[in-house]
Amino acid sequence: MRDFQLAGRSPVYATNGMAATSMPAATLTAIDVLRAGGNALDAAVAAVALLGVIEPQSTGLGGDCFCLYKPAGQPVVAINGSGRGPAAASAEALARLGVAALDAESAHCVTMPGALAAWEMLLTHHGRKGLDELLQPAIRAAEDGFVVAPRVAFDWAEAAPKLRRTGAASFLRGGVALQPGDVFRQPALAQTFRRVAREGAKAFYEGEIAARIVATLRARGGLHSEEDFAAMPAAVDFVAPITRRWQGYDVWECPPNGSGLLVLMLLGILEGMPVLDDPLSPLRLHRHAEAGRLVYRDRDALLCDPSQNFMPMDRLLSEPYLAAMRGLIRDGSAMTALPPGGESLLPAHKDTVYVSVVDRDGNACSFINSIFQNFGSGILVEPDGIMLHNRGFSFSLQPGHPNVIAPNKRPMHTIIPGMLTRDGEAVMPFGVMGGHYQPFGQSWFLSNLLEYGMDIQEALDCPRFLPRLGKLQVEHGVPDATRRALAALGHQLAEPDEPLGGGQAIWIDRARGILIGGSDPRKDGCALGY
Repeated sequence: MRDFQLAGRSPVYATNGMAATSMPAATLTAIDVLRAGGNALDAAVAAVALLGVIEPQSTGLGGDCFCLYKPAGQPVVAINGSGRGPAAASAEALARLGVAALDAESAHCVTMPGALAAWEMLLTHHGRKGLDELLQPAIRAAEDGFVVAPRVAFDWAEAAPKLRRTGAASFLRGGVALQPGDVFRQPALAQTFRRVAREGAKAFYEGEIAARIVATLRARGGLHSEEDFAAMPAAVDFVAPITRRWQGYDVWECPPNGSGLLVLMLLGILEGMPVLDDPLSPLRLHRHAEAGRLVYRDRDALLCDPSQNFMPMDRLLSEPYLAAMRGLIRDGSAMTALPPGGESLLPAHKDTVYVSVVDRDGNACSFINSIFQNFGSGILVEPDGIMLHNRGFSFSLQPGHPNVIAPNKRPMHTIIPGMLTRDGEAVMPFGVMGGHYQPFGQSWFLSNLLEYGMDIQEALDCPRFLPRLGKLQVEHGVPDATRRALAALGHQLAEPDEPLGGGQAIWIDRARGILIGGSDPRKDGCALGY
């Protein structure tokens, strides 16, 4: 139990249903859907759609999603709602255009947004309600306006130069970012949502909206076509989730092209290391950081769209391989160099939203939606109000690399929902936001919870760190003595520019018939139940 004389928040307890998101209005929307007879998936879609309005720097119609859904009494379901690149896109085609390196604000980094097609497919197979009803909160917020929250404003200010460069003037007021407490309206986006509510996802991927998106991208040099957009819904897939037994539970992740594989690898490496007394001891952080460096090395060398390139998942998850990785970690010093593979060369981790919902019937939803970097590409499609993501920035241009850009290919993806089960029943939908931090963050959160006995809120609150580009990014909450000890082990410490991610989770305590929720203070959100 936490010390109530210190700053912090308690876990949230309820019995009938619960939601946890990065914005209070989205959490309340999810609860409203549950109370109106919707299930956990309905509630998650309504909340995510609203977040695309009120947290516009993180998510929206112009982005991608992944989802793990555990219907009560049924197996875990996974969907890959990540977009493919244009049929005309390849490293050779970009080279002919003189593109030697990807620019995060370029049309070449915009893949076909897959989120909306995935929402519709999930609702068709597992929902009780339709987009016509579930999009209404997003429509009202876009039309009537919403109050800008502090963390949203923090990110908005950081992205203001990008929005000026890309011409997204409607997201600035007098050329500057909105401030906490300002009211922001998006009537153009409201009209787009209304059309989708009436006509379904087809209204986005075909016809006038798709034509304007393509025209906007082609005017900026993009290789996109209306045919690419029309083909996107058929490319959204239900996929077989991947899993690992850990600490008596089954941990579930979406398979590549997402990065959930890294979570299972990290847990496998850490499994052979003793649990220490102090959760912020230098040795615990050192071991976790070294394991992270190794698995991110493998990600950068191998992770790709498995429909186009071979992914050696069985080898990467095998006990001999994980034991060999563990054997590279020395308690007395940080690795001065990694075995072949190298540190990450991918763009800085940025923005995403994650939603966790459990309903009264025991259905559990773990849902993540993103436009990748802060305001994505910064490319705004007018008059539709659609901000396009820049997920294609994760492609490689190196010939022969598994993740090299190629026709109709999905890039390596960072967003990963998580699900914990036991004896075939859902125990906890969970997720950690923050781009490249997510696999590392999920493993840290699970270790806090299941190895160090923290409650669900403490496990999210706990100070964070991330091995990144040869340095160890360390949040303010890591004690000075721990910092000094890590430096003595050879780690080069750095202050992250922003908090490392966010996160939400809901624990299903079946023995007592209750739900216990937590929401990360690094975001503006909360958990609520009824």
